[in-house]
Amino acid sequence: MPKHLVISTSGNPDSNSRRMGRTAFAHLQKQKVDCDWIDIREMDLPLCDADKCYGMPASKKLSAAIENADGILIAAPVYNYDVAAAAKNMIELTGSAWEDKIVGFLCAAGGHASYMSVMAYANSLMLDFRCVIIPRFAFATSDA
Repeated sequence: MPKHLVISTSGNPDSNSRRMGRTAFAHLQKQKVDCDWIDIREMDLPLCDADKCYGMPASKKLSAAIENADGILIAAPVYNYDVAAAAKNMIELTGSAWEDKIVGFLCAAGGHASYMSVMAYANSLMLDFRCVIIPRFAFATSDA
C-alpha cells in the first residue's frame, strides 16, 4: 500500500498553510491512508550550505521520510509570489530523496494574483527529480 507524507513548511505556528496541511492529514487518517505528518518548523534544519548540512540529524530524518513516501503533500505559504524560502531549503537539503514522487500542493497566500507562484518550485521537482505533480493545487487566500 502506498505511503503518504504531509509536510508543513511554514515558520508561523498559526499559518493558514499549516491549517490546510493539518486538515488534509486528518482527512487521510480518517480514510485510513498510511500517512505521516512532518512540520519542518519543529525540526532543527540547517540552511543548505552544500557541505555539512546533509549530515545533520534533522536533514537525514527529513530525507528518510521523503524517500520512504510514495506521495507527498507540501503545505506552503506564498510570500512575494513564491513559496516560502523554507520550502526551497527543504528541497536543497533532501535532493534525490524526491526522485519519482507524486507531489501535491496546499498553498496559502495573501492575494489571488499569486496562485501560480508554486510553478517554479513544481518545475524544479519535475525536471530535477522526475516528480509527478498533481496539476490541481489547493490554494487559499486570507479571505478564505
